[in-house]
Amino acid sequence: MRRVWAALRWARRQVDGEERWEAYLGRCAEHGHAPLSRGAFERRRADARAVRPGARCC
Repeated sequence: MRRVWAALRWARRQVDGEERWEAYLGRCAEHGHAPLSRGAFERRRADARAVRPGARCC
């Protein structure tokens, strides 16, 4: 049961961007930069995806 919860937690973190957010905060701390707010970070990610759609069909 513990493995199931761990897998569900991992999947949720991937879907909601928590993993990327924490990596971003770590890079900011490492380089001494003030991080963006979570909302601004997500907007930048969305804008970047819109400019480079990749494998999306639309």
